[in-house]
Amino acid sequence: MNKALLVFRLKMALAIIAILLLGAAFTYGVILLLDPSLGGVALVTSLIIMAFFLTLLQWLIGPFLINAMYRAHEIKPDDPTYGWVYDIIADVARANGFKSVPKVYVADVPFPNAFAYGSPIAGKRVAITLPLLKILKPGELKAVLGHEIGHLRHRDVEVLMAVGLLPTVIYWLGWSLWWGGWWGGWSGGRNNNGGLLLLIGLVLLAVSFLFQLFVLYINRLREAYADINGALTVENGARNLQRALAKITLYMDPNMVKRTTNGTLRMLFFAPPVSAEYIENNVDDLIEYWRHYKPSIWEELFMTHPHPAKRIQMLDRLAESSP
Repeated sequence: MNKALLVFRLKMALAIIAILLLGAAFTYGVILLLDPSLGGVALVTSLIIMAFFLTLLQWLIGPFLINAMYRAHEIKPDDPTYGWVYDIIADVARANGFKSVPKVYVADVPFPNAFAYGSPIAGKRVAITLPLLKILKPGELKAVLGHEIGHLRHRDVEVLMAVGLLPTVIYWLGWSLWWGGWWGGWSGGRNNNGGLLLLIGLVLLAVSFLFQLFVLYINRLREAYADINGALTVENGARNLQRALAKITLYMDPNMVKRTTNGTLRMLFFAPPVSAEYIENNVDDLIEYWRHYKPSIWEELFMTHPHPAKRIQMLDRLAESSP
């Protein structure tokens, strides 16, 4: 196994273990702080059960809701218009060791994107939006689908669902205690502990926000892992994934800053929709700009994906190390 990939997997595993242990320890500590008469253990247990079943329900029915929101329709191998898309996904799935091809959908929405999703009752699914099919070449699309199939291969939906469960419980616990303290304060009485509950609730709400930042960090690691999958399982995957990322960015943000030949920066002022010709003409410049850009921690703190510059630079390393 590639040494860099092994280090990446180790970092990702440690991050997941850390958030689970910290979340469990923090929740247990709050239980110890609560007076037994307040039913602290019962409250936390009920919140965990509720969070689990709501998350499970969302997971089970989520794919059907996504299809409705994205106006997605399933593509079959013999589809006269998009059968070639099914063939590409079938090739990528086989390269990733899948025995059966995930269900393929084309989504009628006005932005370029591809995403993997699914559940035990809906099956594994991959969706591609119409604008993405218009701006990407087949090799670039295949690299993007290598990324998305990577999400299914690594069970990212299930992993992130499990990781996000404890922060959700902490948030609901904080919300419950905050409201309990608020109404307890109104009830009065000599032994009223509404102020304490209110304070603990506010602290838990703040801590749940910090845990969400940690979850975002893990999500960025999973996205980078999917990039690695697209680079290693698809021919010329790293370079094609770079081009696809740049094309999607130029389509979504035509005001993206662009490095000119003399090294200065200028802003591009074009109103969407951007022409395919404009995107094609500026892909290499944007990739080159990202190769030399050093994003700060704050730039991607609230992002679900790594900063594009980090993705481009990592894909460069993968391209250079591949035979």
